[in-house]
Amino acid sequence: MSARAEPASPALLAAGRTAYIVGPWYDWAFFLLPPLIALAIGALIAGTPLTDARFRLQGEKVTWAGLFIGTLIHGHLAAVLLRSHGNADIFRRYRLRFLVAPVALFAAMMLSMWAVACVTVLVVFWDVYHSALQTFGLGRIYDARAGNAPALGRRLDLWLNLLLYAGPILAGATMLLHFQSFDAFEDVGAAFFTAVPARMESSHRAISGAVIAAGTVFLVYYALAYRSLHRRGYRVSFPKVWLFVSTGLCSIYTWGFNPWGQAFFIMNLFHAVQYLALVWWAEGGRLRRRLRLDALRAGKAIAVTVFLGGVLAYGAWAELAPAEDRALWSLTQTVALLHFWYDGFIWSVTRKQVSG
Repeated sequence: MSARAEPASPALLAAGRTAYIVGPWYDWAFFLLPPLIALAIGALIAGTPLTDARFRLQGEKVTWAGLFIGTLIHGHLAAVLLRSHGNADIFRRYRLRFLVAPVALFAAMMLSMWAVACVTVLVVFWDVYHSALQTFGLGRIYDARAGNAPALGRRLDLWLNLLLYAGPILAGATMLLHFQSFDAFEDVGAAFFTAVPARMESSHRAISGAVIAAGTVFLVYYALAYRSLHRRGYRVSFPKVWLFVSTGLCSIYTWGFNPWGQAFFIMNLFHAVQYLALVWWAEGGRLRRRLRLDALRAGKAIAVTVFLGGVLAYGAWAELAPAEDRALWSLTQTVALLHFWYDGFIWSVTRKQVSG
């Protein structure tokens, strides 16, 4: 509440001439409207053959909706490789972690069931944190586009997004679905960890009350803090407000109540669309240059096709990979963990580029 608005630099004021990251059409199509569109799609397909009719594909029972969202989830996880291994500047700076970490992580899961169990749980909860940070990051870029100083309101926005993602999970209908990942510890006989889902379920009512109470207090504090910052010169970004409000309401309604049983479909759909759009914005030009497509009239379309075709091909393969095959499972989990890790520090080291 006592925070003082820092004066914006000339670079930030110049950035504030446009309210959007890429442009109005791109931002509304791929960043701002996807949460509401995903919610509408989830409602429309619920109870239809897309979600209810099962068929066998490569020995696995699947639905069209499950196959689609599974492919998209795995595909967007692999898209980070365009930012890490496909970006020569970033790759040179972090060569060791890009080359050694994947091998070490995969080897650990192949050698130890404890590693398998730990990774199973870590992927579930890191995904929640990562999703919150994606919305947070978009909001911070919108603030920079409005001409605000980079640190202004940063901590407030971080805690808001963690609350909007993790709060409905802890307090709502999908809590047990997330904590069931602890069942993976049955394979190593760790009774303490396998009991976690039951403990959470028995305490769910108390947890829900605590989350709702703490969340309400924080939301009031957040609004008052930003009102104070606005009086000191903070420039309100409409795209950021829209993004936070629409995503927050979608998260509360979807994770909290799991309408139509489509919570995972809805939340993962808009997150993946936003992420793929972010990666294309950040790396699409570099990919065109590496493929030497800049001189072609259809160069951009070809590059988009290569990008999406590649990540979705991996996504389909990973979704259909037999879960009982330890090597294939370990590979897909390695990609998932590296997605969370790589993406976080890549955005961190390039923060000045994307916020100015």
